Amino acid sequence: MATVSTNMGMIDVLDSNRSFHCSHGADVTDENNGRPNKKPKIEEQVVEYALPLGFLDPINHQERSIVCIPQSILEYQNSDHNLKAVVPSLSKQFWKAGDYDDSVSKSESIAHPAVGMDHVRVHPRFLHSNATSHKWALGAFAELLDNSLDEVRTGATYVNVDVLNNDTGGKMLLVEDNGGGMTPDKLRGCMSLGYSVKSRLANTIGQYGNGFKTSTMRLGADVLVFTRCPGHDGTSWLLYLASSTQSIGMLSYTFLMETGKEDIVVPMIDFEQRGQEWGMKVRSTPEDWNRNMETLVRWSPYSSEEALLQQFDSINVQGTRIIIYNIWEDEEGQLELDFDTDPHDIQMRGVNRDPKKIEMAKEHPNSRHFLTYRHSLRSYAAILYLRIPEGFRMILRGEDVIHHNIVDDLMLTQKVTYRPTQPCTEGTPARNDQNMVAEVTLGFVKDAKKHIDVQGFNVYHKNRLIKPFWRVWNAAGSDGRGVIGVLEADFVEPAHDKQGFERTIVLSRLENRLVGIQKRFWSTNCQEIGYAKRCKSSNSGTKCRPSMVEDKPDVQSTDARAKLRPIRKTPLPEVEELLCTSASPQKFKPKATTNGDGDDTIAKLKEENLLLKKRLETSESLMLSDLLMDLQYEKEQVVKLQEKILKLEEEKEVLNQEQIQLIDIFSEERHRRTMEEEALRNKLKEAMDTIEGSLKNNGV
Repeated sequence: MATVSTNMGMIDVLDSNRSFHCSHGADVTDENNGRPNKKPKIEEQVVEYALPLGFLDPINHQERSIVCIPQSILEYQNSDHNLKAVVPSLSKQFWKAGDYDDSVSKSESIAHPAVGMDHVRVHPRFLHSNATSHKWALGAFAELLDNSLDEVRTGATYVNVDVLNNDTGGKMLLVEDNGGGMTPDKLRGCMSLGYSVKSRLANTIGQYGNGFKTSTMRLGADVLVFTRCPGHDGTSWLLYLASSTQSIGMLSYTFLMETGKEDIVVPMIDFEQRGQEWGMKVRSTPEDWNRNMETLVRWSPYSSEEALLQQFDSINVQGTRIIIYNIWEDEEGQLELDFDTDPHDIQMRGVNRDPKKIEMAKEHPNSRHFLTYRHSLRSYAAILYLRIPEGFRMILRGEDVIHHNIVDDLMLTQKVTYRPTQPCTEGTPARNDQNMVAEVTLGFVKDAKKHIDVQGFNVYHKNRLIKPFWRVWNAAGSDGRGVIGVLEADFVEPAHDKQGFERTIVLSRLENRLVGIQKRFWSTNCQEIGYAKRCKSSNSGTKCRPSMVEDKPDVQSTDARAKLRPIRKTPLPEVEELLCTSASPQKFKPKATTNGDGDDTIAKLKEENLLLKKRLETSESLMLSDLLMDLQYEKEQVVKLQEKILKLEEEKEVLNQEQIQLIDIFSEERHRRTMEEEALRNKLKEAMDTIEGSLKNNGV
């Protein structure tokens, strides 16, 4: 059975400030009440056509009977055949929704003349590819929470995340706050790509101007934004009450795909307050405003204009209300997000949800956030910020999210100050010294005595959790277990999805230092939680040696050191004689003599004194010679070790080159497969052209 679109209403919006231009079939009204229908009517005809068995083997066998007939075939009208049009449909799975079909727009599009300076066009497929930066759906929620928390400076006291039902029984996500809202211009900036004023504001998390688009498109295919702003700047509304505005904007991947747009089009309308009433705020013409409203109603989850405008009833003087609908599904046809397991939580299905960890969290409450943050939004939101502004609430499905500090789960805590050493280069902006210091707080989780594998560092940036439970030390065996750390590192730059840091030298140095901190803490204190002691105390200090058993004399190490450095074990004969002579002072005691013998005794003593001096000089020279020999031997060993290090580095470089070559090979293989796939598609197209020619020749 072949299916193709023959006649579909299309709406083409040049930009958010201009009108919607409707082509044929766009303004379809309901005969009962004169309102535009929710979806454009489609003329439907059906054609039956058979292809040779196995002709489409390169395609999925389940889709062998389905093939798109070119538009030119359907131009021939035959009363004996039924033709049927098909609207390009959007995949309900996020990772497959990038297969954007713009064949309708290519066959029926009208080239828009460029006005003035040339501009870059942004294809709707970019919305999907841009959202793929969020591999983890809960990270998309974090972006929306960041935007609400940034509104504390404009008076926000809460952010509410909830689940709503639409008229068709589907689920929608709600994220709303009572911040300063957005003026019409700010809303258009929010809908634009890369626009952000927060990068110039202090104490704000947003900086790239991309979080709203990536997060909403990662959670669902479509989003509506309702915002009310009491003043020009959204702060001092008592002074600007007369200029209050409210706006609606829609970013809809479904609308763009099913109408075959080749540019990202965002329909928006604005209102301004006039006394106690709200009237339309026209940016171009009233007709344009009305067409924008019709498009919003048609592609929104609300059945009428009244139902759409009722969403402002939940916004008091100021605030923003975001509604995400057409939520993505998984491969089994279920929603990616689980709303049923916990009525006061939003959880994830699939690989992020480990039933064993959920059961362990019940037995080990102090490790609960480590075990559940990957699948539970409530658990993740509780540790998302290092500090919560006083009086600010995060509400999830009717219940407050209780802020949690991971340090409260630790025992035997220690604090280590880390100051990164960053070389100053020309052109590098100077950083604040306060931002170049990180205080690392680490300790054993209180459940560590049960020997569960819990460890890692929670690394925050500007109060926002970027790396949750970062496992920097992957030791063999049980070393490192139970050690949890918390630090705020403002000197490293987060990635665009705020789920990691940019891989820089500064980050590598931080990682190496954290490994050393964890190793030192573990080796010193592991016996406190039931592991074998790793350190041996002595009068000269504490000398740690990693070992899985109790300390015993290291015979092999002693023998190795003895072979490495041949130290003389017996004193020299001259030194021994000197020591014996010194130990027997009576030998030098003068004997009782007569006055005649006094001069002889003094002469003998002087002679013996000279002899002793000579012997001491000889022994000192011999000892110095031995020390020089030992020093030379040590130097030779150092040189050998350096040569060995250089050799290992060369081997490492060779391995890196081999890895790069493997990557190139895989890339070439992928390119080759892509070319083969493209060749198969071309063959299929040629076959379709052949079929079309055969049909025309046979007069079918």
